[in-house]
Amino acid sequence: MIQAFLQQDGKVARREIGAEEPLPPKALWLDIVEPTPVERGKVETVYGLVLPTREEVREIEPSDRLYVENGVRFMTATILVHADAPVPKSESMTFIIAGSSLITLRYVEPRPVSVFAARLLRGQEMCGSGEEALVGLLESFVDRIADVLEKVALDLDHVSQSIFDDRAAAMRGRAGPDDLQSVIKALGRNDDLVSTVRESLLSLTRLIRFYLPTFTVGDKAFKEVRNRLKSARSDIASLNEHAAFESHKINFLLDATLGMINIEQNRIIKIFSVVAAVFLPPTLIASIYGMNFKFIPELDWDGGYLWALGLMVLSAVLPVIYFRRKGWL
Repeated sequence: MIQAFLQQDGKVARREIGAEEPLPPKALWLDIVEPTPVERGKVETVYGLVLPTREEVREIEPSDRLYVENGVRFMTATILVHADAPVPKSESMTFIIAGSSLITLRYVEPRPVSVFAARLLRGQEMCGSGEEALVGLLESFVDRIADVLEKVALDLDHVSQSIFDDRAAAMRGRAGPDDLQSVIKALGRNDDLVSTVRESLLSLTRLIRFYLPTFTVGDKAFKEVRNRLKSARSDIASLNEHAAFESHKINFLLDATLGMINIEQNRIIKIFSVVAAVFLPPTLIASIYGMNFKFIPELDWDGGYLWALGLMVLSAVLPVIYFRRKGWL
């Protein structure tokens, strides 16, 4: 599918290009989603370039992701997708500056793209060139990552309260270990999310670092684009620091959760140890009087049965008193 964003009457309009329809000569932004061979050939013929394949955009070497070919700048970035899904993912998206047009090649539906397109069509985003469209898209991705990190921070605050709050600990004691298991699962998902965010931030930083030197200082519009790129780079650096902080917090909360699980396990083992220590002396006494020897003096006593029961009760009570004084019960 190919969508063309064109300037018409001072506004930006979107038009979906059919299989037999020719490409517009001066598109502000050409968005290519999972192109067919016919669509790929059409774009390559009109713009005089070779679009990278899906396998090529997955390469991790910067030389395969960021390069200039015949004056056309190819920039592939790793972006965060499905941030709200149980398993967040990262996918590659290619940005191409060909003349005054921006071409995006993607195989996913990231939310920042649709958000930026909607703002562009409503006139909330000023865009007069492909460079401005690229910067607007990058800013949209940065805003999305900021929202994701804010959500992670709120989720971690909730997890922290569930671990350390006394009332939550009391509820957890009644609910059993399943609550701590759900905490570990939540921390694991947030860790995956933060790791994917940091990967995306690193990729965007490389893209901007590659793209900035290709600018030639020209009119006021280009200077503004350059300043916006520098501002986006500063925002990415701040978000990277925030992501690193959240990553450290996740590790701390994970260690704390594992410590809580160990405490719970030690408490259960201590209870079993105390119970075993309480019942061991009565068991010893019962074993002695259960032996099948002919000479056992207490067998001839009228109160021998009560004597044995009393010894067993006393031998059970004394350890209980001792453990209470020690604070183990």
